[in-house]
Amino acid sequence: MPFSHPRFQYSTNEVFLQLSITIIFMSGKLVTAQSTDSLLMDMVPAASLNQSKLNNILSKFDLSAYGVINYHNYDWETLPDKRNDIDFERAVISTSYKINKRYRLNTELEFEHAGTGVTVEFDPLEEFGEFEYEVEKGGEIYLEQFNIEYKLSNNINLSGGKIRVPFGIIAYRDEPTEYSTNNLNEAEAAMIPTTWTEYGVSIFGNIKNWHYNVSIVNALDGSAFNSANFIKRGNQKRFETVNANDFAIAGRLDYKFGEEKFIGLSGYYGNSKNNRPKPDLDVDAYIGMYDFHCVMEVEPIEFSASVIYGTLQNADKVSFANRNLSNNLNVKRTPVGSSALGYSFDVGLEIYDLLPMIGMQHPNGELIIFGRYDFYDTMHSVTGDIYDNPRWERKTTTVGINYHPISQLVFKAQYAMRKISIPQKTAKTLLALVQDSI
Repeated sequence: MPFSHPRFQYSTNEVFLQLSITIIFMSGKLVTAQSTDSLLMDMVPAASLNQSKLNNILSKFDLSAYGVINYHNYDWETLPDKRNDIDFERAVISTSYKINKRYRLNTELEFEHAGTGVTVEFDPLEEFGEFEYEVEKGGEIYLEQFNIEYKLSNNINLSGGKIRVPFGIIAYRDEPTEYSTNNLNEAEAAMIPTTWTEYGVSIFGNIKNWHYNVSIVNALDGSAFNSANFIKRGNQKRFETVNANDFAIAGRLDYKFGEEKFIGLSGYYGNSKNNRPKPDLDVDAYIGMYDFHCVMEVEPIEFSASVIYGTLQNADKVSFANRNLSNNLNVKRTPVGSSALGYSFDVGLEIYDLLPMIGMQHPNGELIIFGRYDFYDTMHSVTGDIYDNPRWERKTTTVGINYHPISQLVFKAQYAMRKISIPQKTAKTLLALVQDSI
């Protein structure tokens, strides 16, 4: 019988105060070549170089980017000596090149923590197998997406390469100007890979107001599953190459009411047994993930909500296998829940939209106040002798404000209180500077 606990007997708070600035670096098409002749002289022979040709080449590119810089000021009772820090959380550069009427190349490059990173390579030719690390600098440069799209018809598109897994709300709302809080959807980000991409193929498109996407992707690696984050770290991006013995199917269906108005479902199903670094698990470990999401913006109200539920087959056997992994693999090796549950919702009010209702002029920009609630338990249920740790049931209430003086700039501030089911109290004051470019 699994161990359980009276969750209602324990409660502790974690308090967060955050301030943010977000700037859009660059967005849109490169449509002129007035100042780019010298840059392309080596790419195009001088005899054929002309303004019209350059404009035609550049008009096929879409380019956008954003960045996030955080300053953290800590006041933690559990770690009173923790130092304040500045973290270049991420910068993302996305490009799209229209090759012709049917083909398009998409890429997305992400820089995390202002540097390159650590890669892990497994060498099975060593006596017991060896994990080799290559360390260059703290941080990571990671190619999130690299795929080719083919337009089969107005309603059907094909894509292959490194693609975005069509699951959850973050997959379509991951830029800092697309959500009110300073951080991504907290419940979802705690349970599945953030900005989840895998190698695979997909078919997607729109039929009237319906958007669909069905993808086949390489499955997750169960060696990195853990108590705090369920399957989140099963994405194999820490390795130079990814195992592809198991594949998974993912899909979503959304109904769009208009701009920033949609409701939908998504799902993911696949085995994580055979993509482990070593064949050390003798039972299947199928993952099922299910999601409902909704986004509605009707002036002056903005609303979004999501529910995510996941299951892991033979979670106790996976936990036992993970407990015996090599230290060099750099995984947590904590027990894994057999199911996880999370849900969240937030409501925002656009203050400037109210002013014309009382006879005042609408100022330039936007001023939004919002409230948000997140619940997530990454050990919602357990199997076998796994202890159902109450630490991983978390509830966060957030209130905050967004100010957009112009569309390319947003200032954010929020206050959040997280309750966890153990007698531990932590306070943190956080100042975040989020910056994007143009």
